[in-house]
Amino acid sequence: MHPRSFHCANAAFAIAILAAPPAVLAEDAAGLQDLRREIEALKSSYESRLQALEQRLKQAEEAARTAAAPTAPAPAPLPAPSPRAAASGANAFNPAIGMVLSGIYTHTSRDPAQYAITGFPVPAGVGIGPGTRSFSLAETELNISANIDPYFRGVLNYSIHPDDSASAEEAFIQTLGLGSGLTLKAGRYFSGFGYLNEQHAHTWDFADNPLVYQAFLGTQFADDGVQVRWLAPTDTYLELGGEVGRGRVFPATDNAGNGIGGSVAYARTGGDIGTSSNWRAGISYLQTAPRDERTRLLGTDFVWKWAPEGNANYRNFKLQGEYLWRRLATIDGVPVGATADDVPRARSSGWYLQGVYQFMPAWRAGLRYDRLAGDNYDPSRASFMVDWSPTEFSRVRLQFARDRSREGFADNQLFLQYQMSLGAHGAHNY
Repeated sequence: MHPRSFHCANAAFAIAILAAPPAVLAEDAAGLQDLRREIEALKSSYESRLQALEQRLKQAEEAARTAAAPTAPAPAPLPAPSPRAAASGANAFNPAIGMVLSGIYTHTSRDPAQYAITGFPVPAGVGIGPGTRSFSLAETELNISANIDPYFRGVLNYSIHPDDSASAEEAFIQTLGLGSGLTLKAGRYFSGFGYLNEQHAHTWDFADNPLVYQAFLGTQFADDGVQVRWLAPTDTYLELGGEVGRGRVFPATDNAGNGIGGSVAYARTGGDIGTSSNWRAGISYLQTAPRDERTRLLGTDFVWKWAPEGNANYRNFKLQGEYLWRRLATIDGVPVGATADDVPRARSSGWYLQGVYQFMPAWRAGLRYDRLAGDNYDPSRASFMVDWSPTEFSRVRLQFARDRSREGFADNQLFLQYQMSLGAHGAHNY
């Protein structure tokens, strides 16, 4: 019998004896003495057996150590697997695949086909404004990503647009474990300029981007080129970045030939304020080429987040804003490419400020105000939204905006939007 089983049996036997009625025990005092003697004998036997088992265990351990002593030189260690072999496991060809499905209903009081921002023209084909009326698909995004080997990862974000066109929104490779806080990226990517620019549409807190992004960046600036980032090894968050690229889309002109059509530089810092708040601030600079069509864009951004004791599940608040200042190349004081009907200012600016409050689990409400500084008219817009996100994979949003982008006209805009994520999806930026 195992010592533990033997001990449990003795304990049960003793409990049974102690539970017997006192009258019975008194009638058989002699028998009680016999039982006590038997219990003592069992305890003694149990101790003896336990000591014997411990001795046998000790002897077995000594024998095992003696047998393990080396009697010959140890064999040479096997060579480490090559990086190619390490990447050829069962999951090497199984990238993470995800999709974001989005649809929207839009109601406007003004014809969106006539949408414009007075004093801030953009080239034909640059998508700004509220989009089409009634029901339509919003941007549907297919994303595929995987580590290529221990040195690189690859990412593809392919978008299907509401007009049934499709494009490679992002397609890049990125280094892994380069060391010293450095990361390199090459291919097509959303620029790191500002705060909102590199965020995908399904992560926005409103159904559209601010007016200043539409007027100065054509909603978002994506380029084909090379990006380098450096994260400082400090307790306080500090990141520096730079990009050079072809300058293929607005505000660049894709006229740089074999040279560099656009370049970007930025610096960011941030940190915690107690246990409930944190912040991030940045400054960015974008310059396009050639010189006679150059656009210079300077931006500053700030974000502050609050959640009680750092727990954002029930309540949280996010305040963010950006200010952008633009300078255009001029000929005789007139910006290059300007038309007689709508001459943009050689120097102009714009900003937005928004706050989003999650007042209970799954429910948020937000306000945003954005404004541009024009020559004779300052376009502006005020937006209110409320959204419901039962899980991190689904969201339904209702948004109302009072848009005064066109001088002399006010446009009341109503949006009802859904966004659903399927499959794998990477973490979002701060």
